[in-house]
Amino acid sequence: RSLSGFYRKAMKIDVDHANNLITYCPVEGQHSATMVLMHGLGDSADGLSDLADSFSRVLPHIKIILPTAPIVPVTLNGGMKMNAWYDIVGLDDRSAESCEGINESVARIRGILSAENACGLPYHRMLLTGFSQGGAMSLYTGLQLPDATQKLAGIVVMSGYLPGASTFKLTPGLETTPVYHFHGSADPVVRYPWALKTKNGLEALGVNNYELKTYNNVGHTISGDILRDVTAVITALLPHDTAFTVQPKDPSLMTVKELMKAIKANGLGSQAVGLSEKHELVKLLSDFYAAKRS
Repeated sequence: RSLSGFYRKAMKIDVDHANNLITYCPVEGQHSATMVLMHGLGDSADGLSDLADSFSRVLPHIKIILPTAPIVPVTLNGGMKMNAWYDIVGLDDRSAESCEGINESVARIRGILSAENACGLPYHRMLLTGFSQGGAMSLYTGLQLPDATQKLAGIVVMSGYLPGASTFKLTPGLETTPVYHFHGSADPVVRYPWALKTKNGLEALGVNNYELKTYNNVGHTISGDILRDVTAVITALLPHDTAFTVQPKDPSLMTVKELMKAIKANGLGSQAVGLSEKHELVKLLSDFYAAKRS
């Protein structure tokens, strides 16, 4: 299905084809937290749209950013090209894998977090989450952010594991980052012993706030029980807090492209018809913001 211009309750869903992103945007004045939600091997952002829909209905203050991984050859699948955050060689001992491409993917996720921070949102109002390879990316990225001042509200892993464990280096100061790992005991893809090995390995490195929850007879999927528990955890980690509400950018400082995007997002498109000068667009948006504040 096409998500362009689609609205789910209070959120607008923006599809950025150039950057392979889908973003669930809270209404103006409600955005006080952000989560980055990453898909698994061979999937895409659109494949997690139902999950994002579910989150957005109960967490309307959280911006949900869904990036799509690049298309790369995957050794595990005979070199077939597919969406992947990094190359996977096999399903046995993954700790020594080189995970080719993972550094580029980490840089991309860091860039998304940095852009949110530049808009005024502190890192402790953000979290990383994902399923399978996306969960692996959440761990690998979130615990290796460059500085302790970038400590996240949490990391939520669904059926994931720690990739590239032999080269992983925990950033000092991030040991207490809350990690919640949800895993089915019957997972045939990311086997449950890998979840245990990930938890034990990270705790041996100093991580001291890691919770692994097991779901009996659940395979490689997000079951109803997992969805319920993940939603509860995210709600607890990132409750709405008006002290951290992101304020819109001053229209006078926006480019014409930014002005048009903001005008469209706020439902002012019809009022912008016939406006050709930048100052006219600035006035339209400024007046709209002023009216909302009054």
